[in-house]
Amino acid sequence: MNIKNKRMLACLLCGICGCLCYGIGDWLMMYGETSHQGKLFWLTEGVTNIPAWRNNVAMILAFPGIIFYGIALFCLESLIKPEKTRKIYHYLNVFGLTPWMCLHIFYIMILYLYAWMTNNGYSEAALPACEALFQHLSWVVAASEIMMVPVFIFWFYAVVSGKTFLPKKAAFFNVLVFYVVLKALTVLLPNTAFRSGFTNGLMSESMVLFFVVIWLFSRKIENFKERTLP
Repeated sequence: MNIKNKRMLACLLCGICGCLCYGIGDWLMMYGETSHQGKLFWLTEGVTNIPAWRNNVAMILAFPGIIFYGIALFCLESLIKPEKTRKIYHYLNVFGLTPWMCLHIFYIMILYLYAWMTNNGYSEAALPACEALFQHLSWVVAASEIMMVPVFIFWFYAVVSGKTFLPKKAAFFNVLVFYVVLKALTVLLPNTAFRSGFTNGLMSESMVLFFVVIWLFSRKIENFKERTLP
């Protein structure tokens, strides 16, 4: 294995560490009994029994998690051939990484508020209060997704159009494709705490598969040694 392939492996391993940070946080936030009332299916009975430390750990893990994600995703620039395409990917990546922390804290704060109100004498107001808060700021979710998705769509375009060192078929092993497939699998899972955690961690799980597949393809690229990793 040449030095540049070793660097790529190290960067992708950082990406997988980022997946673990966010994935563990996603499971800590939601793993529990799944029965619920109201419009938001993720405000479950299990959430009311989740200790506060789990939400704290989930938020703490997001900080190194986003750094690890950045290392891996920016490293993928080295697989893109045209300079212009690399720059577009770079800036889309900057914009795409921005909302990750925002979304994470948005959901954690609502989940914590729901649990705290339920367990501190405000159980009747907990559900309507949290639903109102979510509805008031639901645009944050839509705006975040609009910022997060384009970089993966552009990556698909870059690979399928032959603008990278990867084979064109690698385009179909995209984060968004993995997400859709895993989302479809959740329909087959029984309504258990496992399903709740798995569903909440879909993006992290999709990213793990993405980084693994990128590594499997990139290690076979003979002319990869001609490029220098950033």
